Amino acid sequence: MAEPSDRPVAPESAAEAPDADRLRDVLLSPGYLKALVFCALIGVPVSLAAFWFLVGLHELEHVLWEVWPRALGWDVPPWWWPLPLLLVAGVVVGLVVTHLPGAGGHVPAYGLHAGGGASSKAVPGVLIAAAASLPFGASLGPEAPLIALGGGLALYFRDLARAPATPQSNVLLGAAGAAAAIAAIFGNPLIAAVLLIEVAGVAGTQLTAIMLPALLSSGVGSLVFIGFGRWSGLETGDLTLSLPEAPPNLDTGDVVWSILMAVVIGALLHLAVVGGRLTATFVASSPLTRTTVCAVAAGGCAALYTVITDRSPVDVASSGQATMAELASNPHAWGVGALLAVLLFKTAAYTLCLGSLRGGLVFPSLFLGAAMGVLLSPLPGLGVVPGMAAGMAAAATAVLRLPVSSVVLVVLLLGSADTVTVVILAAVTAFVTTELLPPGPSAPPVPSGKGRSGDEGTLRS
Repeated sequence: MAEPSDRPVAPESAAEAPDADRLRDVLLSPGYLKALVFCALIGVPVSLAAFWFLVGLHELEHVLWEVWPRALGWDVPPWWWPLPLLLVAGVVVGLVVTHLPGAGGHVPAYGLHAGGGASSKAVPGVLIAAAASLPFGASLGPEAPLIALGGGLALYFRDLARAPATPQSNVLLGAAGAAAAIAAIFGNPLIAAVLLIEVAGVAGTQLTAIMLPALLSSGVGSLVFIGFGRWSGLETGDLTLSLPEAPPNLDTGDVVWSILMAVVIGALLHLAVVGGRLTATFVASSPLTRTTVCAVAAGGCAALYTVITDRSPVDVASSGQATMAELASNPHAWGVGALLAVLLFKTAAYTLCLGSLRGGLVFPSLFLGAAMGVLLSPLPGLGVVPGMAAGMAAAATAVLRLPVSSVVLVVLLLGSADTVTVVILAAVTAFVTTELLPPGPSAPPVPSGKGRSGDEGTLRS
């Protein structure tokens, strides 16, 4: 028998040391240290740009949906209010798609994986399309435009500094800029770092090398958001929830129902995403006309919801951020009929907006998952808080295909680790469910001519 010293080294042990050496060499190299410092520095202007961008969206939404209706004598917007606003949104986004570089950013129906390719030349189109979509009533969130804004600005500052432009610097600076831009919108900079880990789609040494600047930049961005927000007194509308009661101890009913809910929610939200991709295919052949048609149809969903329920069309014609906060603080104020109606019409509007307008998938999916959880909470053994937690985790995972990010997002959003079990189970179940279903159409090509520009590849598509 061979002595222990004569035994061959296991393959994994042999590979372990070189990998650690490579990581050490990368982290201590002068070029990487300079990039780290540069990422910390660009976190400040990128965060300020994101701050003012979100303030602008928030203030414009306030004017369009509160100030103007009240000036015309309505306490809440009338049923027809979303129609002209989304008509404007459709026309503007259609013009951006057909005439500006970058086509206004990626089509939301294809997820955040496709959202990192915006270049510095595409940033104006991204800003205009998002400003025309989100405050005017699109059932989308701001996270995808923020990722494109942060990544594009980071590359712009790189070009101003005349730093070398390489595929590696595109990925590293794009991830750092995106993390700085979205650091505060989810209420916690850790979510930005975890989200970018999964969106970047890299592994091993490369993952650590990319995510260290992103984590640093997101921390700087969070400090800028918090400090500048307190100093100015302005609001950006970050995503925070206040639950009416502490989460109860989980029991068997919570776990079983959460798994079953996740299957249903995962399948339903997957159908919404597939519907969004079919909408994108429909829009691609005639962006201006068909974007406008889809946007007005989304406004029609909000109008029908108001006619049927006598509630505000904002419940449907918005990201769902403020409405979800109201739902979380007082879930019993929503009757069964209102919950069913908002699920039906907001899902329809969400599907149309995913394939036509510009924005992100996260916020509306979280609202739909929370509403489904509240609707099903009377089931035997299922509480309101576990139902909301499982619903939000399942919905976010179904549309993003990012289970780790979805778990971290929901746990930190709810502010309690007591529901982490059902959140993880729901996220994993929804992820497996959606992976077993047909993915739907692939991404259509960007319109030729002015729809694409250089510096692409900030994050993988």
